[in-house]
Amino acid sequence: IHSFITVFLKQIISILKQNSILIMLSVAKQIARPSLSKTTSIHQDITSLVSGGSLYKKIALVHSFSTLKDSYANILVERRFPEKSSDKAKEKGGKSGVGLITLHRPRAMNALCDDLFDDLIHAAKALNDEPNIGCLVVTGCKKAFAAGADIDEMSNRQFDFAYKSNMFAGWNDITKMSKPIIAAVNGYALGGGCELAMMCDIIIAGDTAKFGQPEIKLGVIPGAGGTQRLVRAIGKSKAMEMVLTGNTIDAERAERDGLVSKVVASESLIDEAVKMGYVIASKSQISIMMAKEAINAADEMTLNEGLRFERRLFHSLFATNDQKEGMSAFLNKRKPEFTHT
Repeated sequence: IHSFITVFLKQIISILKQNSILIMLSVAKQIARPSLSKTTSIHQDITSLVSGGSLYKKIALVHSFSTLKDSYANILVERRFPEKSSDKAKEKGGKSGVGLITLHRPRAMNALCDDLFDDLIHAAKALNDEPNIGCLVVTGCKKAFAAGADIDEMSNRQFDFAYKSNMFAGWNDITKMSKPIIAAVNGYALGGGCELAMMCDIIIAGDTAKFGQPEIKLGVIPGAGGTQRLVRAIGKSKAMEMVLTGNTIDAERAERDGLVSKVVASESLIDEAVKMGYVIASKSQISIMMAKEAINAADEMTLNEGLRFERRLFHSLFATNDQKEGMSAFLNKRKPEFTHT
């Protein structure tokens, strides 16, 4: 038994390195089958599964360990596809869709309570794992993208709770999605709302958007990346001004300072963000994910380390079918049909 457990755990560890918890669950189901009463039979079954047997076929039928719920208490979720996409193409997993997540606490100006962020992370993970979704868009309402963290929820918390629970650490999970996320910001994006927008990969602002880190007015400082990501986005001096004064900036200045990629009419914000999402989703998912990984790594590496990392990712793409298809399509003057393999 000890020998079997050792081999079994080695297999599971190897699998988990590929971030596939579902495999472990499927193996557990295999072990539980009445027909596998002997250790040798269990070991043979696991070896067969892990080495390319029926296990991978089972996993191919499941999108994610975290599947999208029918509804959420604090967000609205929908999948959007280009009008030209046929129902048949969608069923086959034509990777051109966009997952749209709308923060939905209108009475609280989308204040970011723990439950809302739990919903957001759950839905984002589920959409990120769906093969026919190539990009995510996160937005709020016309008056507020998110007016900040929920002060009512936080006001009576003590140091021991904040420290032991590592408050706000879980928010960072939104940055761990492998597919790009566009923040479509209308109205107020203050405090945690501004920090959430900066956690996304691209920010598009409606012309009514207002950005700020006003935590200093409450006797605290930003706690979810405001002192770190803001500096990287707009530079030290401008970040200091926003954080130390608590003042807000409008969409025009946010674009000029480099916080947002572009400003559009507030009425067309969602359409513009989804349209950009369609463009991104139409590309090879593998190259899109690697491009995101390389750009994000720039904040953590020296220039030489970053250049080497970029080259290695570039080299690795020559092992994909999409590289062959993309270059062949270019040479033959046709539109590429990426298979995301």
